[in-house]
Amino acid sequence: MTVVASYLYRLGKRAEEVPLAAQPFEASDGEFAWIGLTDPSTEEMASLQAMFGLHPLAVEDALNGNQVPKVDIYGDQLFVVAKTAHLEGDKIAYGETCIFVGKHHLISVRHGSARSHKELRLQLEHSPRLLEHGPDYVLHGIIDFVVDGYLPVVETLEDKVLELEKHVLVSLLQPEQIRRIFRMRRQVIRFQRVLGPMGEVAGKLSHLELPCIDDNAKPFFKDVYDHVRRVEGLVGGLREVMTSVFEASNLLEQQRQGTITRQLAAWAAILAVPTAIAGIYGMNFENMPELATRYGYFAVLGVIVTLCAILYWRFKRSGWL
Repeated sequence: MTVVASYLYRLGKRAEEVPLAAQPFEASDGEFAWIGLTDPSTEEMASLQAMFGLHPLAVEDALNGNQVPKVDIYGDQLFVVAKTAHLEGDKIAYGETCIFVGKHHLISVRHGSARSHKELRLQLEHSPRLLEHGPDYVLHGIIDFVVDGYLPVVETLEDKVLELEKHVLVSLLQPEQIRRIFRMRRQVIRFQRVLGPMGEVAGKLSHLELPCIDDNAKPFFKDVYDHVRRVEGLVGGLREVMTSVFEASNLLEQQRQGTITRQLAAWAAILAVPTAIAGIYGMNFENMPELATRYGYFAVLGVIVTLCAILYWRFKRSGWL
């Protein structure tokens, strides 16, 4: 059974359990049903469709479990889709929460979400004055709960990127670390594509005239919209940090290669002196007076050592060695 909770609330307080049945649901003023399901079956959704008059297209979307965040209007009812997110290693895994909102009912359908609504339900039940206002306040609570789950994802990714940034300052990034940065960057880009539609959902709920949404509830949705924008800002900053980490590693690698190139050039210049002198004496000319002298060999070696020492000192002083 995928029904997590199914209760009737009267004046903001839990009254009784609501069984799923293929008959119309009836409620008085001040009453509404809040039903939560996880990966429901087609039969369960058919029962809910018969009970609350849900639109067939909305029911089809809720069963699909692969929708973008959106707000659809079906007569006097709303159908809202929100994307959940949680981390699995360096990968952001996504789930989906579909919400049917009517005057006397709210039905949440979760797919792939790692966080249960149990704590949220208990939290709202401890605030009967807010729960008394009806399903629109529960809708705000669910969407706010989903958006609040984004912040730990961003903070954890940020910690991992900052750890790589510290590593760059100590030593160069290894190929696997570079690939890891690019993998996380792809995750962040995809996350940005989710945050955009989620911001539009919160914006519509806070600004448009929609059925089942009271004007007094709109400031609450405006607060959710501000939370989404805040997360968008953090994700944008995180993406820039990832780019800067890679660029810093690249610059340090170029600097290291430049240092090695200068050192090789300096040693090549130093070794060119004995090479040139040895090349001259390797020509086997007969008329070379210094060869006949007693100390000619040692004099040539002394000249080579002296010139090499002078070049080494000059390159060392200029920072090439």
